[in-house]
Amino acid sequence: MASREGPRASGTDGSDFQHRERVASHYQMSVALKSEIRKLNIVHVLIWVLTAAQVIVSQLSLVSHKVVASPYQWEYPYLLSIIPTVFSFSALPRNNISYLVVSMISGGLFCVAPLIYGSMEMFPVAQQLYRHGKSYRFIFGFSAVTVMYLVIIIAVQVHAWQIYYSKKLLDQWFTSTQDKKKK
Repeated sequence: MASREGPRASGTDGSDFQHRERVASHYQMSVALKSEIRKLNIVHVLIWVLTAAQVIVSQLSLVSHKVVASPYQWEYPYLLSIIPTVFSFSALPRNNISYLVVSMISGGLFCVAPLIYGSMEMFPVAQQLYRHGKSYRFIFGFSAVTVMYLVIIIAVQVHAWQIYYSKKLLDQWFTSTQDKKKK
């Protein structure tokens, strides 16, 4: 037995670790994917909080519309995008396959679909800004359409990676389930 202080166990040179048990690769992959999904969920919650703050500030008229523009129509259904994140957070601790599947499907419905609609809704305004250099809505002095397109670009990437990693995690969970059934 090795100790911190004192000689090494007799009859070993430290190279006899080959026989020891190792964690199966699908468990290692599961842990890595869960970590990535958690990080993406946190980024999504930050995006959601910013969007919700804009909607709340605008609806309650807490500041002038010159400072924070009124929300676009796509921002209201996007507020439902917190639902897939809640399912995702609750699926990860206990490897709940059904919650993860619901999270993936509702992610497409509540996250990606409003973003696609939002990019189409804001396109004429972006086109006007590009052609004429005029903007009529602002968020803290910046063109609202520019800020919201940046939010959409980031959010689409976050949601695409969430769905991708969730699919890979689902595959890992199915692999481990199938291995257990074979034994």
